[in-house]
Amino acid sequence: MSISADLIKELRERTGAGILDCKKALEKTNGDLEKAIEELRKMGLAKADKKLDRETKEGIIEAYIHPGARLGVLVEVNCETDFVANTDEFKKFVHNVALQIAAMAPKYIRREEIPQEIIEKEKEILKEQLIREGKPQNVVDRIVEGKIEKFYQENVLYDQQFFMEPGITIEEYLKQHIAKFSENIRIKRFARFKIGEE
Repeated sequence: MSISADLIKELRERTGAGILDCKKALEKTNGDLEKAIEELRKMGLAKADKKLDRETKEGIIEAYIHPGARLGVLVEVNCETDFVANTDEFKKFVHNVALQIAAMAPKYIRREEIPQEIIEKEKEILKEQLIREGKPQNVVDRIVEGKIEKFYQENVLYDQQFFMEPGITIEEYLKQHIAKFSENIRIKRFARFKIGEE
């Protein structure tokens, strides 16, 4: 099947992917634009995974103050080159990460950052609650695992649903940008301040 230049152009405009990748995705999906977008996302995430070990020494720090000045966020996001750090698209990505932190109040960036004793304590509390509710022992562990997963989704930035694009996590949103810029991006650290909170 021959793919028209207009279709390739439309796919490129919608995804920001390279011409060759757009052509391949359209050929693979017989010219179906929506399926091609999905295919490009899969290709991009696979490419992004390969870039995760590359060093990130450039980047920017974003400061977001919510209207009313009672909530603020500082976030540092690193990339490989100052060229990418200075693009409007990278700045928009970092700003959106700051908005996510302001809106969803994560406590950690990645699961690995959570001290094991906090997870163990959480499991202990959940088990105790379930046993008191009269749940049979054989299902308690399964329920606890499900609730721990929910704990991650609420407290870990990478595991949170991206509030501006439900259906993808912040980690997937990050990997989309790694694929788009063709270089590693790392959310290094953040601080969230809210009046009256410790």
